[in-house]
Amino acid sequence: MGIEAHGKDTRSEGNSLIAWGITGGEFYLREVVNLLISARFRFDLFLSRAGEELLSRYRMASELFEAAERVFRDTNASSPPIMRLFSGRYSLLVVAPATSNTVAKMACGIADTLVTNMFAQAGKIGIRSIVLPTDHAPVQEFVTVSGRKIVLRARKIDLENLRRLSDMELVDVVTSVEELEQRIIGS
Repeated sequence: MGIEAHGKDTRSEGNSLIAWGITGGEFYLREVVNLLISARFRFDLFLSRAGEELLSRYRMASELFEAAERVFRDTNASSPPIMRLFSGRYSLLVVAPATSNTVAKMACGIADTLVTNMFAQAGKIGIRSIVLPTDHAPVQEFVTVSGRKIVLRARKIDLENLRRLSDMELVDVVTSVEELEQRIIGS
């Protein structure tokens, strides 16, 4: 975990920022990127390695990075961006899209990536989190960014991890980008 950042300096602008984590989930990725590009809110972006890889592969990074206040990448073993949570800059943490791997780690308290560490620390200091998991129903059909139609069948363990995550204090789990946007605007 670590820092490689670019963007505007937002130190003196209060806690109106959203900390937004993107993991390596292709399901919802295009919709989330479109939401962020046209966002009516300010956000810093925190990318897992897989999230950054997908954004690059599908050529979504450039425009998204322009929309963000700052971009932090998971590049080192330590986690300097985590300290930003303690500064009072953020009113909310969003993890979207969140892969079943990320959901499992968050549900079990594992904080070994930039995004899962952000989630753990947000909970410890009382910052609310909203999570949009890629696997939230027994069967889901979606069209990949590249246009291929796929049917996903969530494993029993994936749904159990999601239930555990939903039961956590200060954590809201949503199942669509529309619901995600409504929760953000309502916060």
